[in-house]
Amino acid sequence: MSPTEDQHRPDEPGAAPSPSAADPAADPASADAPAWTPLTTPARPEDDLPTVDRLRLDLLGARALALDATRRARLTGWLWPLAVTLLAGVLRFWRLGTPHELVFDETYYVKQGWSLLRLGYEGKWADGADELFAAGDGSALGTVAEYVVHPPVGKWVIALGLQLGGGIDSSAAWRLSSAVLGTLAVLMVARIGRRLFGSTLLGTLAGLLMAVDGEAIVHARTGLLDNTVMFFALAAFGALLLDRDQARRRLADRTATLIDSGRDLGWGPGLGPRWWRVAAAVLLGLCIGTKWSGLYFLAVFGLLTVAWDASARRTVGVRSWALAALVKDAVPAGFIMVLTAAGTYLGTWASWFAHPDAYLRQWAAEHPGEGATWLPDPLRSLWKYHTDMWHFHTTLTSEHTYAAHPLGWIVQWRPTSFYYPKAISGLSGAEAEAACGAERCSQAITSLGNPVIWWLGAVAIVVAVVWLVRRRDWRAAAVLSGIVAGWLPWFSYAHRTIFTFYSIAFTPWVVLTLTFVLGLLIRSPHPEQRRRGLIVTAAVVTVVVAISAFFYPIWTAWVVPYDFWHVHMWLRSWI
Repeated sequence: MSPTEDQHRPDEPGAAPSPSAADPAADPASADAPAWTPLTTPARPEDDLPTVDRLRLDLLGARALALDATRRARLTGWLWPLAVTLLAGVLRFWRLGTPHELVFDETYYVKQGWSLLRLGYEGKWADGADELFAAGDGSALGTVAEYVVHPPVGKWVIALGLQLGGGIDSSAAWRLSSAVLGTLAVLMVARIGRRLFGSTLLGTLAGLLMAVDGEAIVHARTGLLDNTVMFFALAAFGALLLDRDQARRRLADRTATLIDSGRDLGWGPGLGPRWWRVAAAVLLGLCIGTKWSGLYFLAVFGLLTVAWDASARRTVGVRSWALAALVKDAVPAGFIMVLTAAGTYLGTWASWFAHPDAYLRQWAAEHPGEGATWLPDPLRSLWKYHTDMWHFHTTLTSEHTYAAHPLGWIVQWRPTSFYYPKAISGLSGAEAEAACGAERCSQAITSLGNPVIWWLGAVAIVVAVVWLVRRRDWRAAAVLSGIVAGWLPWFSYAHRTIFTFYSIAFTPWVVLTLTFVLGLLIRSPHPEQRRRGLIVTAAVVTVVVAISAFFYPIWTAWVVPYDFWHVHMWLRSWI
C-alpha cells in the first residue's frame, strides 16, 4: 500500500481507541499515532514497506507526505495561498493613507518610530506635535529623551516603513510596515494551515478568513505595535512546524538504521542541529522586543515543540520516551530557545546602548551603588529601565472608555474605537449632504473582528478542546496554543487597563481553530455528514465574506451616513 494512503493504527493498550482508516475526519495518519513498537505491533498492511517509510508514515501521516509529493501539489500549494494573499493586499493597501492624521496610538508609536530614525532613541515632542506631524513637519521633536514603556522592535519596524515610504509627508508610509506584515501574515496562515491540516483547501480557507477579518484589516492599516507582535509570533509558530517535520524525518531515518541493524533503540537517536527551532527563537526574541507579552508565546511554543518531540519518540517505540525526550530534547530546546530569544531581545536594544542621551542610559553612572550592582553599568541602567517599565505595566489603572475585560475579547464584546472624528460627525446641512449624501455623517475606524468569525471561533475553541481531550489530536493542541499564549495570560491583568484590540495577537489561531473544526465536518467518514459539512462550510464562507464587505467601510474610515454607521452597531457595547 502506498505511504500516501490513510492507514489504520493499532490501539496502544490503555489508550483511547484510535480512529480507523475510514475516518478521515480524525486523520490518524496526520495526527500523532499511538506508539509503533516494531517487536510487538500486530501486522499492518504497510508492514511490507521499508522500515524508514513505515516510520515516516507513523510520524508524519499520509496527508503530510502527500502534500508536496507531486509538482502539481507543490504548485497549487503556493498558488491558492498567494491568491488569498493578493486579496488581503488589496484590502489592506487600498486608501492606506486615509485618514491623513495620526489614529489612536499612532500618536505614540509612529512619532517614536520617526524619532528613532532621527535621533536613534525616542525623544520628547512639543505640544501640538500631532498636527505638525500630519502636515509633514517634524520640528516638534526635541532631543530630550522620552520615557516609553515598550521595547524598540515594533517602532523600528514602523521606522523602516517611514524610511521606505517617503517619510512623514505620506500617511501611507506611517502604516506601510503594518500593511506589509499584515498581508504576509495571511500567506503564513494559509501555508501553516496547509501543513497543519494536510490540505491546500483548508489552508486556503484559513488564509481567506484571515484576509477578511476586521481585526486583521484594521491593525494592518494602522501603525501600532500589536500587529507586529502577531506577525513574529505567527512566523515563529510556522518555523516550529517546519522544525517538527524536519525532526521527524530525521528521527525516522536514524531510527530505521538502528532497527534494520538490529540494535536497541535505547533513548532513540539524536536529531542534530535544529535550525528552524533556532529561527523560531530569534523570531520570538523579536516578538518580545516588540511587547513583553511575547514572553507567553515563547513559553507555550517551547512546551509545544518539546511535547511534539516526546510524542515522536513514543511513536517510534522508545520505551522510556518521556525521560528520553526530557534529556535529549527538552533540556537542549530550553537552553537554545531561551538563550537565543534572550540574546535576540538584548540585541534589539543596540541603539539604546549606542546613544548616551537615550532614556536612563546614564542612570548607572549617576547612581553608583544602586540597583542591580552585580551588572556592568550599561546593563544596570537597562535593568533599572525595565523595572520602571514593569511597574508601569502592572499598575496601570487609569480609566478608559474602551477598556475591556479579556473574557469578552473572544466574542469582540467591547471593540476599540480607533477613530471617530468630530470634524465629520459634527457636519450638518449642506456640508453633511456634500460629504456623505445625508443630514448627518460618520467616519470610523473600529477595531472589530468579523462577528461571524469570532462568534463561531469561540464555539470552535470549545470543540477543539473537547477533541483534544477525547482524541489527543496534535492539531487541536497546535491551533489552541496561540490562543493560550495570546489570550489567557491577560486574565491575570484584568485589574489594569487593557483593550480588546490586543486580541490581534492571537487572531491567526482563532482562524486556524475555526478552520480545524470546519475540516472535521467536511472530512466526516459518512457521505451524508460530509455533504452537510461542505454545505455548512460554504455557507460560513459566504456569510463571512458578505459580513466583511458590509463592515469594511467602518474598518477603513469611509465617510458614510450616520444611519449607515449606526446599523453596524449590532450591540450596545460596540458604541
